[in-house]
Amino acid sequence: MIDIPNTAADINPPALKHVYGPVSSRRYGQSLGVDLSVPKTCSFNCLFCQIGPTPATMAERNEIPPISEVLAELDFWRDSGGTADFITAAGSGEPTLHRHFGKVFRWAHEKGDCRTLLLSNGSLFWDPEVRRDAKLADVVKVSLHAWDQSSFERICRPHPTLRLDRIVEGYRKFREEFTGRLDCEVFIIPGINDSDEAATKTAELVKSFSPDYITLNTAIRPPAESGVVACPPERIRALLQLFGPNAYAGGGEPPAVTIPFSETALLNLLSRHPVSIPVLSRTFSKSESEMREILKEMKNRGLPAFAIME
Repeated sequence: MIDIPNTAADINPPALKHVYGPVSSRRYGQSLGVDLSVPKTCSFNCLFCQIGPTPATMAERNEIPPISEVLAELDFWRDSGGTADFITAAGSGEPTLHRHFGKVFRWAHEKGDCRTLLLSNGSLFWDPEVRRDAKLADVVKVSLHAWDQSSFERICRPHPTLRLDRIVEGYRKFREEFTGRLDCEVFIIPGINDSDEAATKTAELVKSFSPDYITLNTAIRPPAESGVVACPPERIRALLQLFGPNAYAGGGEPPAVTIPFSETALLNLLSRHPVSIPVLSRTFSKSESEMREILKEMKNRGLPAFAIME
């Protein structure tokens, strides 16, 4: 078990530093954000970042802020009657730089009865420990905007130790291990990665790790570099064809946030933590009666019985 404070009596609402929202998202519903990187701590200094430039990129994992502070704030939020569709590790920088980001997901599963979401730039997915904790999330979104090391350095301006080929290989290994929903974001910058040649090469890399959904986004909010402009909608629509039928434009209607149903995915979820029937129904896009029948049939076949919260 993780060490979670029993109370958060010493936390005052105005002093909450790491928990924010819930924020309404077309893609992920009501999402409570957990920011593990204030001030901005990131492995990239992307040209398009809406938060602004990264003061200094880093690739070494850390324990700041103390995870006990973060979990105490989550306790306070829950004890104050807070509800959300997702607990989301995101915020001002790269959440996987925090050594204990996985404890946020364990808290959500054990205490919050919420689905969990990791929004990551994917820069550390070469690390088995990062992949291990990322698997605790129900939905993981990573990014890939480039097709080789040169374009990666131009767009993402990463910490000098990071290699694109190593990151993509980490994605492939993660896809083999992860039975939840894996999304990938591709940010399109006119004049850099919006040509047919660049987009085709990027699409080939993305397809190599088989994300469930691919989002093509472009600049809407002010970017870190003023020279980055929005890609015209008609060009985004044309590029969607290169990425395949599971690609959609960021401004369009997103697919429902579900995990593709399989017995393996269901068993994997139930083996990690107790889950209620309504949460299972939302997660796998099944009615509650359908989910009950599935669980009953699995039990009759002698498959392991896991805790179901009514």
